[in-house]
Amino acid sequence: MTWLAETAMLSHGWRRFLLLLVAGAIAGLSVPPLFVLPALFVAFPVWIWCLDGAEIQRGWRRIFGPAFSIGFAFGWGYFIVAFHWLGAAFFVDGGVMLVIMPFAILALAAMIALFWGLASALAHLLWSHGPWRIITLATFLTIAEWLRGHVLTGFPFDLLGYALTPNDEMMQITAVIGIYGLTLVAALLAMTPALIWPADQRNLSRRLLPFFIAIAVIAGQLGYGHNRLSNTPVTARTDTAMRLVQPMVYEHADWNNADPVALIDRLLMLSEMRMDPADQGLADIDLLVWPESSLPFYLSTYPQALARIARLLPERTTLLTGAPRQQYEPGSTVPSGLPYNAILAIDTNGEVIASYDKSHLVPFGEFLPFGPFFASLGIKQFVPGAEGWGHGDDRRRLMSLPDAPPLLALICYEILFSGDLGDTDGAQFLFNITNDAWFDHSIGPAQHAHHARIRAVEEGMSLIRAANTGLTFATDPLGRVTAQLPPLQMAALDVQPFQRLESTPFTRFRYWPLLIALVLGLAISLLVHSRRRKQAV
Repeated sequence: MTWLAETAMLSHGWRRFLLLLVAGAIAGLSVPPLFVLPALFVAFPVWIWCLDGAEIQRGWRRIFGPAFSIGFAFGWGYFIVAFHWLGAAFFVDGGVMLVIMPFAILALAAMIALFWGLASALAHLLWSHGPWRIITLATFLTIAEWLRGHVLTGFPFDLLGYALTPNDEMMQITAVIGIYGLTLVAALLAMTPALIWPADQRNLSRRLLPFFIAIAVIAGQLGYGHNRLSNTPVTARTDTAMRLVQPMVYEHADWNNADPVALIDRLLMLSEMRMDPADQGLADIDLLVWPESSLPFYLSTYPQALARIARLLPERTTLLTGAPRQQYEPGSTVPSGLPYNAILAIDTNGEVIASYDKSHLVPFGEFLPFGPFFASLGIKQFVPGAEGWGHGDDRRRLMSLPDAPPLLALICYEILFSGDLGDTDGAQFLFNITNDAWFDHSIGPAQHAHHARIRAVEEGMSLIRAANTGLTFATDPLGRVTAQLPPLQMAALDVQPFQRLESTPFTRFRYWPLLIALVLGLAISLLVHSRRRKQAV
């Protein structure tokens, strides 16, 4: 390892870039559901050592110079591995899209890696050659991760903290510090091996101490999680029974191939199927759920759909379904504006009694940032079915339905936004519908599902998740899966949400403790850097 440390410090140019690209790719193996945690401890020290040997520049190259390229190269490798599964969507259309696929993944990873490049450059401005330098880089890296989760509406997949949530026990800490807080912890722990090598004049025990502290922190995280799981009572609700349908609808990729009659036939069959001889069908169900993209057509194009749904539903049952919804001006029968990706609540009379329109759209997927620029290139949308989607009102996420507790409605990747889900105080459980069929046969659906479970832990609420092709499941308020369907199987699942916990430390304080920790990290970095400069003079 001394050889690797010295090689990293002395490398430059394309050799250093390639070394960091490989190191970042190794670190990417830590993302869900891979969870190769040792990869972090092997890879992150390389970033530290390369910054130790980075050339000091003047002018604009102090920011966009060697230190920036070091972080960019490491981040590019990390995000190529972390986001490789997005390429599965290109197989839906095939043909020329398969040629575009590798360039698209490389371009997306490079764009996200800019955040890590900036973190690396800013950290190098306050660099020191003692143990405090890992605090400097970890602080700026956490700030960068928060920024990529919010800039251009955000893309918070595979935040570094998820590497420390491979099991029920370890994910419990997010109920205290949230996933961004855990990102700071993960960065600090992963960088401790950089303090062991090179050996210089320090004795072995002193060099190993930070790494042993890191191991002790992980052990403490496991212990805290075990204690919380063992001593936190959870209670299933007796007032709400739900049936989740996993219909395997693939017509979402091309609405022209959608046969509304056949799709409704399938959905009705799955909805009223009986799981065993004692099953009463929908007679005992309060909320029937069809996932996102179950109806790849506007209900106005098949008016009989609402009548058929009405005949299906018993008196006390409400259907919650993903469906596109068109906008209409008051008194007009002509659609206006962009359509919405919506959740519709339909009662036994076939009437839409409530709706929620997706408000947090996927950048470059459901809406185009810099739309006029792309329009000039002839690009209007990437998602089939409409020329982009309209932004809904996130204040309507809290849905109150007859004979059901209030739920927080979240469509697809809206569940990713830690601390920014909406009116969590008024909700009794999290409700998430999604369509991950674009990414079947990849790690994408499992990764998305794991991210969703962390929101349940943070908020202390059970999660009910219905997915078109999987993963469909329910959790308790501690994020433990209580019932689930196998992926890629047409089926239905009966579940009950749980009573929400009174609160968690995260719901009380949100990210204020993290803000204080980051300010403290910046203050330490400034102080150490200032002292170093004075000593140099």
